[in-house]
Amino acid sequence: MSAYFTDREYGTRAPSVDKIDDRLWAGLYSLIQTRIGNGSFGFRFPEQCPDGNGPCGCDEQAFSRVMAAEVPWIDWPLSATEVLETPVVLDLLEFCAKSVGEPIQGGYHSFFRHHHLSWDRDAGLAHFVDDVSILFRRNALGFELTSEGAARRLLPAPLAEAIGWTLFQTGDGETDRLLETARRRILLPKLEDRQDALEKLWDAFERLKTLEPGANKRVQADALLDRVAPPASGFRQALAREAAELTNIGNNFRIRHSETTQEPLTSPDQIDYLFTRMFSFVRIILKGTSRGG
Repeated sequence: MSAYFTDREYGTRAPSVDKIDDRLWAGLYSLIQTRIGNGSFGFRFPEQCPDGNGPCGCDEQAFSRVMAAEVPWIDWPLSATEVLETPVVLDLLEFCAKSVGEPIQGGYHSFFRHHHLSWDRDAGLAHFVDDVSILFRRNALGFELTSEGAARRLLPAPLAEAIGWTLFQTGDGETDRLLETARRRILLPKLEDRQDALEKLWDAFERLKTLEPGANKRVQADALLDRVAPPASGFRQALAREAAELTNIGNNFRIRHSETTQEPLTSPDQIDYLFTRMFSFVRIILKGTSRGG
């Protein structure tokens, strides 16, 4: 994938945009329509030559009918100006990725003035992913298509690095389950899934406080932090302040509970920030107590 001048000279934009806007949708729409026109989707939906001599293009009717059944939130024909919801567009792109191949022209049929076609699946998928990736990157969209054609959310770099290398070996199966669920769900594009990831992470934090021996939760939590840093050290005091602040955040914002007095989180950036902050704290606790990290 070649880089444009502004990418080379100024660097690529951070993938921070969560919503596909009208400009990006129009570009994606054109990529799809072009591949319908040149027969690329004939790999999965071949149009047959009327003389029975083999495939000669894409059966647009078959393509649209199956697409409407697999992605039922889409009306056909697509509109270049009516922007679909971002998760629906990502489903559509995955459908297209499953259907695409690079058309290879065979013999020319002079009567119908078309070529008979075969398809290179690997080349067609790679070119489609590259074309979509350029549009995503140039518009700073926080998603990507993998080489297999699956849509995936891109995480902020510090969080992506942390969750990619963290092991969960707390000795408590439920805590490990909560942490792993949080790690998987923060990757998902829907806001409610990421909100759920935050909730699971805060639940795991509360369980971590009870894993050390002690007469009550406060004593257990102090024992946990004492294993991470010497009790009289300034870093141990900083950990205690951070633990208290994270507890307050969980109580005051709508993370684990839904009382009317709790303030809701209103943007994906807020969720990512709090997840990164809590995950960093949990990770140092895990490493400091030999429970993973």
